Amino acid sequence: MTSKQRARLRALANPLDTLFQIGKGGVSENLLAQLDDLLRARELIKIRVLETAGTPAAELGSGLAEALRAECVQVIGSRIILYRRNPEKKDGITL
Repeated sequence: MTSKQRARLRALANPLDTLFQIGKGGVSENLLAQLDDLLRARELIKIRVLETAGTPAAELGSGLAEALRAECVQVIGSRIILYRRNPEKKDGITL
């Protein structure tokens, strides 16, 4: 993904609400399944990592991206932005 494409996705993600929080429970199979469904529906999501998670947001971002076959667009502080193109979606985000 080019830096221009990342910048566009960051701009699109800016007004989005945070849909998931990762805390002391960490990442479970249930959470991964929910994130997978959400990426299929929305393509671009924002996640917040709480201080109680025990794992840095950057590490969680790369791990989630790999597990979900997605792109980690950005990690700023405790926020992670993930993107995964859904080829079945006709009105999805075009890069």
